[in-house]
Amino acid sequence: MDTRIETLKPIFTANLFPKLEAMLLDLLRSLSPEDWETQTESPKWKVKDIAAHLLDTPLRGVSIGRDSYLPESPQIHSSAELAAYINRLNQEGVSVYRRLSPAVLISMMEVASKMLAEYHAARDPFAQAPFGVSWAGEDTSANWFDTAREYTERWHHQQQIRLAANRPGIMTRELYHPVLDCFLRALPFTYRNLSAKPGALVQIVISGECGGRWNLYRADDGWQLIGVPSGEKTSETTIPQEIAWRIFTKGIDRKSAESQVRVTGDAKLCLHVLGMISIVSG
Repeated sequence: MDTRIETLKPIFTANLFPKLEAMLLDLLRSLSPEDWETQTESPKWKVKDIAAHLLDTPLRGVSIGRDSYLPESPQIHSSAELAAYINRLNQEGVSVYRRLSPAVLISMMEVASKMLAEYHAARDPFAQAPFGVSWAGEDTSANWFDTAREYTERWHHQQQIRLAANRPGIMTRELYHPVLDCFLRALPFTYRNLSAKPGALVQIVISGECGGRWNLYRADDGWQLIGVPSGEKTSETTIPQEIAWRIFTKGIDRKSAESQVRVTGDAKLCLHVLGMISIVSG
């Protein structure tokens, strides 16, 4: 590989948690009784289910990351087994916390949000995280990546509630661009089984003020995200920012997504990004 190629820089999101969590609390306080039971784009979850999930996960995450208090877990030998285990924990948490009244849930969320923000602010961003970011193909990850992953979880689930309850979205560059930047770190893993000649360049463009351009380069030993375009451009896919987060979180069907993107060059390389999932998913 050309030693002049610049790899991507870390994403620092710990400072964004207080603002995002304050917006979540304001959102939950604004919901009507009908809003709480509105179906979201996630087939299994209503608004209250997502709110319960957003209460459960920081309590679990801080217990593990800050206090080294690990839940019992089965032997996990594959990404499918990991996804099944995470999905089980998520559903158990939702089942428990959706029993709470909205007022009690919000009161507990105030505590959980504060603990979560303080935990991520205190982490050494370059130390090793308790778990790797599996959807990016990493067995081990730095804390900055795990923190960014958790930030995307908080952002996209809040966005799902906003979409279902007909509230304005969180479409600002400050809060949304880091989500996209983190999601797209899954590109090399997503493309790992696609062949291309060394030096090929695939560009993914997210249009809109919150978006940007990501460069996926085929090195001799596999795909790599790079900061500055290099090599021979073989394809370009442009995705509207309004649907980008939904594509990468299984919130829109492929046919609908394909009708809204623009592609030039190698169609196979262009459209493969639409199958990228940047969440732990069974």
